[in-house]
Amino acid sequence: MGQREIRYEFGVNRFTFAVSALVVVVGCNSQEPPSGPEAICARACEANASRCTHHQCSRGCNLVLDRLAEGEGDRVIDCVAKSPLACNDRAWAHCAVRVGVHADGGPPAPRPPSDVEEEDEGL
Repeated sequence: MGQREIRYEFGVNRFTFAVSALVVVVGCNSQEPPSGPEAICARACEANASRCTHHQCSRGCNLVLDRLAEGEGDRVIDCVAKSPLACNDRAWAHCAVRVGVHADGGPPAPRPPSDVEEEDEGL
């Protein structure tokens, strides 16, 4: 009877070790945190824009770096995710010009240059 109890305890220990090892392996399978705004954008793109591949997300986030620096990355990604266009450079550019301070079309066109001769006559 003593040998059966020892075998039973050894089997429980083996099972406990196997479960512990499985928990450690699964826990270590996580991704490292993204480094920089481009990597954060690419991960968010992959999670939210299902039509975009990893390569398209990386390229698009690189294309809109100025918007990422302005804190508009989430709005650009939302636009790309909802866009009927393919996930390409054109879609990223289309969305980048329609967020934040750029959404109004930018500053007005400069006034036409004045004629130099008219300025001389006034002196």
